[in-house]
Amino acid sequence: MSESQAKQALPAAYEIEVGAEPLEGPARNSMGGRPFLDGSQKWPECFCGRRMALFFQFDVPADVEFFGGDHLLVFHCRTHNDATNPELVDGRLVPRYWDAPQPSYPAPFWRVLLLRDARLPAAEAEPTLRALPLKLRPFVDTPDELGLGAATFKVGGAPSWAQEAEHYACACGTDLVFVCQVPEGMEIAVRYERPGRPDDFSTEFDALFLGNENYLLACPSHCDPAAVWPVNQN
Repeated sequence: MSESQAKQALPAAYEIEVGAEPLEGPARNSMGGRPFLDGSQKWPECFCGRRMALFFQFDVPADVEFFGGDHLLVFHCRTHNDATNPELVDGRLVPRYWDAPQPSYPAPFWRVLLLRDARLPAAEAEPTLRALPLKLRPFVDTPDELGLGAATFKVGGAPSWAQEAEHYACACGTDLVFVCQVPEGMEIAVRYERPGRPDDFSTEFDALFLGNENYLLACPSHCDPAAVWPVNQN
């Protein structure tokens, strides 16, 4: 196989770049901003009763296998922050694992959605995080000798596992598939500070899942818009 054929055989991958100029209106690819939801989804709330912050959203490019054309949204509570802990039953994630209790918490403090009919932006913008544009740029995510992809903010390609690779089966029985990676320590610019908490990194930035490297694994059968498991490693 030639080098060009080898590159063509790799899964589609897009590096995600964060713009510097604040958004003035709704944008489908954004940090913060107005979430694009479908008629069946409301803005998620944390178990604490606070509305989760929209950390980012984007349209998955059409050539990304299984999820092309979906709209991905990542919400996270700005008061509660921790690492995820998967609970398994018979080798699968528990039913409705996106709502299952987490250690010391009665329910998750995040929500990741993959929507197929997200047409209109919400009436309100995310109030606590700066609204910045995202640009998706195609690149060749060539795995290294260990089969690891680039450690960057991306959709598609191969995960760059910081520790041992983690694989999970959805409660529906389908093996979850890697869709997106958030690099370790990625800073999310804030509009104003959240309530103080002991793991604060900065008064100007926030971070997902304690600032770990995060890998979003999703159900390719689309059994539920929230059938996504975030793996955290460092």
